[in-house]
Amino acid sequence: MSLLRDDSLSEAFDHAAARYDRMVSASPGYHGHLRRSARRLGLPDGGRGARVLDLGCGTGASTAALLSAAPLARITAVDASPGMLARAVEKSWSPGVRWVEASADRLGDAGVEGPFDAVFAAYLFRNVTDPDRTLKSVRAVMAPGARIAVHEYALSGKSMDRMLWTAVCRSVIIPLGRACGDARLYEHLWHSVLGFDTAQEFAGRMREAGFSRVRVLPLPGWQTGITHTFVGVAA
Repeated sequence: MSLLRDDSLSEAFDHAAARYDRMVSASPGYHGHLRRSARRLGLPDGGRGARVLDLGCGTGASTAALLSAAPLARITAVDASPGMLARAVEKSWSPGVRWVEASADRLGDAGVEGPFDAVFAAYLFRNVTDPDRTLKSVRAVMAPGARIAVHEYALSGKSMDRMLWTAVCRSVIIPLGRACGDARLYEHLWHSVLGFDTAQEFAGRMREAGFSRVRVLPLPGWQTGITHTFVGVAA
């Protein structure tokens, strides 16, 4: 299967937007893992005075996670899918959240300008055409010393983790997606993880893009070795 990219991927997310929250809620630990990764940004004082970029916000699950960790932050939530963004905007939010439709590597075209004190990116980088360019674009809108947390499916490199991911996709994720009429998107999800960097490879990308003190942190439960939090600092 060829992976979905750019407009094709946005259209697939648009189509799935109305059912997306139900799908992810069926994944054990989904929201708890996002909150854990958001806390790993380590924003002090509830994020008071901080400008935070939520990159690839989808229907707002990552935004809610950020608010749980930093309720006083000013959050700019960005997504390239108008359908997903519309679902997010419908929900109840604090006045400190701003919503923007934009691609992660063309933030300036949508008026998204730094400097940001922190960036949170959940399930984004394996879906972009050029992860290196996107990382450098993100680095460019961050203040010196700003923090980043990337929450992403990036396998450990162990064959057992690869086999487990495939088993979960074939037995649960893809059948559910097919029942909802979104099989194409969830087949993309399966293959996009298999074809993406290992955790250590992605950490290397972050260092090459200008991030220091990069750490790879595991997440608990069945996703150990499958999903990680990558934290770093804009050098």
